[in-house]
Amino acid sequence: MDRRLLPATTLRLFNRRFNSTVSTATVLQTLKPEPAALTIVNLDDHRKLFASVSTSKLLRSSINLGLASNETFVDFGMWVMNSRLMETSLVRDVILKTVKHTMFEQFCAGETTEEAGECVRKIHDAGLRGMLVYAVEHTGDNTGCDRNLEGFLRCVEFSKSLPPSSVSFLIAKITAICPIGLLRRVSDLLRWQYKDPSFNLPWKLHTLPIFSTSSPLYHTLQKPPPLTPEEELDLELAHRRLQKLCQKCVQESVPLLIDAEYTSLQPAIDYFTYSSAIKHNQDGNPIVYGTVQAYLKDAKARLFMASKAAEKLGVPMGFKLVRGAYMSSETESASSLGYDSPIHNSIDETHACYNDCAGFLLERIANGNDAVVFATHNIDSGKLAACRARNLGIQKGNRRLEFAQLYGMSEALSFGLRNAGFQVSKYLPYGPVDMVMPYLLRRAEENRGLLSTSNIDRVLMWKELKRRIKSLEFGK
Repeated sequence: MDRRLLPATTLRLFNRRFNSTVSTATVLQTLKPEPAALTIVNLDDHRKLFASVSTSKLLRSSINLGLASNETFVDFGMWVMNSRLMETSLVRDVILKTVKHTMFEQFCAGETTEEAGECVRKIHDAGLRGMLVYAVEHTGDNTGCDRNLEGFLRCVEFSKSLPPSSVSFLIAKITAICPIGLLRRVSDLLRWQYKDPSFNLPWKLHTLPIFSTSSPLYHTLQKPPPLTPEEELDLELAHRRLQKLCQKCVQESVPLLIDAEYTSLQPAIDYFTYSSAIKHNQDGNPIVYGTVQAYLKDAKARLFMASKAAEKLGVPMGFKLVRGAYMSSETESASSLGYDSPIHNSIDETHACYNDCAGFLLERIANGNDAVVFATHNIDSGKLAACRARNLGIQKGNRRLEFAQLYGMSEALSFGLRNAGFQVSKYLPYGPVDMVMPYLLRRAEENRGLLSTSNIDRVLMWKELKRRIKSLEFGK
């Protein structure tokens, strides 16, 4: 749905309203895009879009995206991956090999750091950058957390051996370096303190606002017990891991982007992220980035509050803006507890929220504040953000503005934004196939609608393949 990003006058009204009372009930006016938005990012010239992609790669991608868009195939694949068939070694090996040469090849950068590095070099040659994602998550004990931290640190170290500026970010999940049960406990305690400000949390560090009046609090219906001495020790260990990773990123000048997760865990994730940002984001240089999920009803309010609070502290903030990746599970969780979903009631409301947040952040960048990664596969949102950036005078190559798409998806949008002069990154998860499986299953489940309804990549790829066949351009 075409919507225009916030004009400056609307943003000023938005700011004044939030300065007096922060509420996601505020309705922001959205307009149709300017005609210029249709020309800045050109997705019509398939020859120019895919000039850097080999014919064999185009063919494989077309086939894999076709499979991924087939709901029957996806449902069957998910059933197999979650079935007892995976407990039989011979069958498991066959399944993993099949996955490796289809979905893994399409959406992942490789099994090893070296393979991921080769992928970074290839996309860098094509004018894109890589966001390195050591694909571990949901760890239950300190031993696993320590092991994951070492993997992240190796990733940062390895990134320096790659071409300059070819790696835009290191991506990490807090669930990989802090036991998930502890994150749930910390989130409960933070929610209860928001309900009752007199509730004391002696371990709490200085942070930015985490909740708004519309934030989902139904996960914590009763006053939680305080952390035990053992839990406080585990929390301190988790903080040390994150600080060690942040320090390594500062040392190597590689920004660290913390992914968002379920609303049941997100308060603790924001707490870790913002407390680390306050410590490490200095001298106008955001090293630690947080993630805002625009499909949540409280997204605009929380983004505004965190950004303005950071500005008062003199802390430069970086945000990744996404729509969200846990729609099914969030809706089911809220419904099981008898509450409304924390997600917008319609896709149009989500689009509007994303574009409103994008407009706010672009205004901030134009005024010398904040930094943003627009992670989107939505062509309208990409075009609108590009148009708004140009209208605000944000120059090409501005380090505070990055677009991003998942590796193997929305190739036309990535190349179109690249051709328009913007910095564009691809999200590059890597690791052994069985370790990356949770990521692949989530991509299959949460992106089935996107893959089945947005077929522009496949259409353009097939047009380019037909052109090359007619031109006998097999050697590309």
